[in-house]
Amino acid sequence: MNCCLLLPFMLGIPLLLPCLIATENSKTEEVKHPAGSHLRVRRGWMWNQFFVPEEMNKTRHHIGQLRSDLDNGNNSFQYKLLGAGAGSIFVIDERTGDIYAVQKLDREERSLYTLRAQVIDTTTGRAMEPESEFVIRVSDINDNEPKFLDEPYEAIVPEMSPEGTFVIQVTASDADDPSSGNNARLLYSLRQGQPYFSIEPTTGVIRISSKMDRELQDEYWVIIQAKDMIGLPGALSGTTSVLIKLSDVNDNKPIFKDSLYRLTVSESASVGMSIGKIMAYDNDIGENAEMDYSIEDDSKTFDVITNNETQEGIIILKKRVDFEHQNHYRIRAKVKNRRVDEQLRKYHTEASTTFIKIQVEDVDEPPVFLLPYYLFEIFEGSPYGSFVGTVSATDPDQRKSPIRYSITRSKVFSIDDNGTVFTTNPLDREISAWYNLSVTATEKYSIEQSSAVPVYVQVLDINDHAPEFSEYYETYVCENAVSGQVIQTISAVDRDESIEDHHFYFNVSVVENNSSFTIIDNQDNTAVILTNRTGFSLQEEPVFYVSILIADNGIPSLTSTNTLTIHVCACDDTGSTQTCNNKDLMLSMGFKTEVIIAILICIMIICGFIFLNLGLKQRRKQTLFPEKGEDFRENIFRYDDEGGGEEDTEAFDIVELQGGTVMRERKTRRATRVEIRSLYRQSLQVGPDSAVFRKFILEKLEEANTDPCAPPFDSLQTYAFEGTGSLAGSLSSLGSAVFDEDENYDYVNELGPRFKRLACMFGSAMQSNN
Repeated sequence: MNCCLLLPFMLGIPLLLPCLIATENSKTEEVKHPAGSHLRVRRGWMWNQFFVPEEMNKTRHHIGQLRSDLDNGNNSFQYKLLGAGAGSIFVIDERTGDIYAVQKLDREERSLYTLRAQVIDTTTGRAMEPESEFVIRVSDINDNEPKFLDEPYEAIVPEMSPEGTFVIQVTASDADDPSSGNNARLLYSLRQGQPYFSIEPTTGVIRISSKMDRELQDEYWVIIQAKDMIGLPGALSGTTSVLIKLSDVNDNKPIFKDSLYRLTVSESASVGMSIGKIMAYDNDIGENAEMDYSIEDDSKTFDVITNNETQEGIIILKKRVDFEHQNHYRIRAKVKNRRVDEQLRKYHTEASTTFIKIQVEDVDEPPVFLLPYYLFEIFEGSPYGSFVGTVSATDPDQRKSPIRYSITRSKVFSIDDNGTVFTTNPLDREISAWYNLSVTATEKYSIEQSSAVPVYVQVLDINDHAPEFSEYYETYVCENAVSGQVIQTISAVDRDESIEDHHFYFNVSVVENNSSFTIIDNQDNTAVILTNRTGFSLQEEPVFYVSILIADNGIPSLTSTNTLTIHVCACDDTGSTQTCNNKDLMLSMGFKTEVIIAILICIMIICGFIFLNLGLKQRRKQTLFPEKGEDFRENIFRYDDEGGGEEDTEAFDIVELQGGTVMRERKTRRATRVEIRSLYRQSLQVGPDSAVFRKFILEKLEEANTDPCAPPFDSLQTYAFEGTGSLAGSLSSLGSAVFDEDENYDYVNELGPRFKRLACMFGSAMQSNN
């Protein structure tokens, strides 16, 4: 049985495959087709791989035919197609075995389909032969353009790079089959970027073809094209853009835009002060634009520092300027980059320079002394108006204003308009050896311009103080002292200042006829006192006064007479001076004047404290109304009355005192008689002068009426004075309750004219009651 496989077209070339004949029992053998296809004959099937072009636009594209060698053409066989894509992508004519593609195929989506074929006898429904597997391959056509997958591209390359410097590599991808002709073979070309860049056609490497200066243009856009089919006609292409930036190198030196700068500085400007700025420009950026300034100044008056943020040069004053000395300066400034690579030194061979002209402005300056300080000397004891020295100051300005001088806070020295310092009081070196003065110089035409200078005056010593004892000596001699016994060592001091060391001479006064003691000069500014006889008597001569002459070595030499007091004491047999001292009186044992004064001061302080306490106590006793100034919401009146104790049941109520008017209206006749009786008793106790007492009551009444702090209600205040030795006893009114209601008030008429009104009132009351 014969079977024939027909292939319509492969790669656009018509092929006609010969039919291979095989029997069922024949062995499988492989035959190589001249076109490269392989045919395999097995069990009566002849099967192979089919090729179909992609992107075919036909609705039914014939791929090939399957035919069994048992098929005799009587239409009793039925062909079936099985596998992925069978029935949807590929269909088969059941009668003829023709295979068709009913959909457009894309090799980039799927390039291979594996299917199975089967032949069935329609009369019996049985498979005539086992399933046979075959392959349909989708052949590639150039339907995909190259694409750049790593977009966007950006590269950075240093400016002024040499030719051939690598920049970046771009790569495109083509989805077509690289094994199918030239469909996926790409060539790169430069569409934009000449003449600065070039590209290798096969690798896509971009290189520099010409030097570029960043200061002229700092970035470039390069367009690259990739074509497949090695650029042959009909090839597809894709493009991409590459941004190439130039990084800066230090190929430019800083340059001053101005060849001359004009600055001004006041002569009163302080050291370190900024007087102006200079500026250089560098076309480079970043670290390559950092610069350092320097100046050439022979006078060493100015300096320059660099502001690292603004890259400005700040001119500062290095030392003070003086308009009168020099009124303008001309200096030269240079600028250079801070860091320069060795290979770029050729761009920085010469530094940029500029000139700076600085004008000094004149200001009204204070006077200037010729010396920073003055030191004068004068002998002590110089008379009033003695010359001390002369200071001098001048006006540094051009007008040369006259100068006036003054001395600040000095009662000993004065100065005239010529700067001459003289004395106004005597000088004593022993009181003050140095004077620190401040002399102020003021311009006559501008008094606000002044300056001061220190003046030191040293008072020189003259020998005007005689030597004297260095301390107070308490000298004692025992009654049993022997001749030649040393009883005291003395020394001397001199308040004068000596060029050489002080040397004192000691001797006993020749005018004093006292042979009991003698003196020996030790020639070391000390001397010893010795007894000149044996035995002394405490009862006959308890005290000796020895006059000692002390002379110094000054020119001229001065001598003083100093009295040494020697006490005679009773001593024990050992002659111990300590025993002798213990028998002396306390005052003689060393109580000096200072100690006595201190004791007296302590006693006075103690007495004063005692008197102060007594005065405060007396003042508290004399306070008559301590309740004044307290809160009057409840009035508490203190009476020096003696109460009746627990049996007193008629004591006054504070509520009744607050309502004085109502209290008077409700008062009974008996209470009225009790009050009159009490008043009569109190009138008998009035002090030695009733006029004084009345005046006292009137003053207190006036004080109560005018007191702004007095309570708003009526109050009863009782004033009483109990004389010394009063026979009335207690002043309490509590005992008035014992009086009878039929009290007789005729005694009121006997009290005198002052009680006439009262006698009339109570007399009328008695008559009306009767």
